[in-house]
Amino acid sequence: MQLHIVHTADLDPATLAAARALFDAVFGDRFDDHDWEHALGGMHALAWEGDELIGHASLVQRRMLHGGRALRTGYVEGVAVRADRRRRGVGAALMEPLERLLRDAYELGALAATDDGARLYASRGWRRWAGPTAALAPDGIVRTPDEDGSIFVLELSAPLDLAGELVCDWRDGDVW
Repeated sequence: MQLHIVHTADLDPATLAAARALFDAVFGDRFDDHDWEHALGGMHALAWEGDELIGHASLVQRRMLHGGRALRTGYVEGVAVRADRRRRGVGAALMEPLERLLRDAYELGALAATDDGARLYASRGWRRWAGPTAALAPDGIVRTPDEDGSIFVLELSAPLDLAGELVCDWRDGDVW
C-alpha cells in the first residue's frame, strides 16, 4: 500500500473520480453531493494498491464554538476504506498523517463517527463528545440532538469540557 498526502487543489480529475467512486461504493445512497463537497478544500490522505484507490480521508478547516471561544478546528471528513481492505490497518494509516497535521496546525480535531468507525477513533486517542451538540445556523444556534454521542474530538491546545456544548459552523447538507 502506498499513502499519498495531497491538497484538493493538487488532485487530478482521475483521482477525484476515483475518490467519489470509492465513497459511492462504501456508503451507497448515504453519501450525497453535499458529503462530497464537505470532503474537499483541504488535505487528503489517499491509500493506493497499484492504481486502485482503497482508502481516503480528508482534513478540512472549520470553526467550532465551545466555552465562549471560536476554535480553529481540523475536521476529518470522507473516511472510507474499500470493504475488502477493512480491518487491515488502512484506516489507521490514513489517520496518522492527518493527526500530525492536526497537532501542528489546529486547536481542536473533530469528526462525526459512524458506528463502524468509532472503535478506530477511540483506539487512536479520540474522545467521544459527551455534551450536547448544535450548529450555528443562519437564524442562530440550533441543537443537533441526532448527532449527540457520535462526535469525537482530539484534544489539542484548546481547553475542553467534554460535557459542555459543542457548536459547529453552518454548511449545507449534514452540518456535522
